[in-house]
Amino acid sequence: MISVLVIEDEPAYAEALEVSLGKEGYAVLAAENGRDGLDLVRERLPDIVLLDLMLPGMSGLDVLRRIRDSSSTPVIVVSAKDTEADVVAALELGADDYLTKPYSIRELVARIRVALRKTTVENGEVIAVGSAVLDAGRYQLRVDDEAFDLPRKEFEVLKMLMARSGRVVSREDLLGEIWGFGWSDSKTLDQHIRRLRRKLEKVEAAPRIETIRGVGYRIVA
Repeated sequence: MISVLVIEDEPAYAEALEVSLGKEGYAVLAAENGRDGLDLVRERLPDIVLLDLMLPGMSGLDVLRRIRDSSSTPVIVVSAKDTEADVVAALELGADDYLTKPYSIRELVARIRVALRKTTVENGEVIAVGSAVLDAGRYQLRVDDEAFDLPRKEFEVLKMLMARSGRVVSREDLLGEIWGFGWSDSKTLDQHIRRLRRKLEKVEAAPRIETIRGVGYRIVA
């Protein structure tokens, strides 16, 4: 599940975001001030941060500056401050986007998706098939708003299939590339394919793994 850190000093606003984003399938963390927010960035490694600018003790811009000192985690500034100077300052400090209050949850979710896709692609460790994105940096599969952490071998099987999307990959090639040529226990591959299918079937928009009898497997969007 994709995690969103909300750094917001108004409890009612933060709670409303937690409920709304939770309904959209996100796991939400919350901090009421910048210092607690920075601690959560370091300790919990959220996938994305929603950052208010008007925070007690440490300004949102200072929080953003410190996040960028050590992390490339995408940050969307969410603020009632709407002057051009505010927007430019946040973007120049490394914010990925700027959204002015009030806004709709649909717009916020759309911007979250764009920021996550952009960050994954820029990392240069991504394979995409349809709405599925395989993130090599995190050993993670993302489909729309769902995220699945994959064990190493499952990741390698899926990576090989997605890299050859639409083409058949033989069982021999999968076993040889991932387990080493000479590996003869094909049941191991069957188990990994079965587990991957169960994960993919949880999301309607996910690609599917087809069995080509007597040959191997093919992934299709």
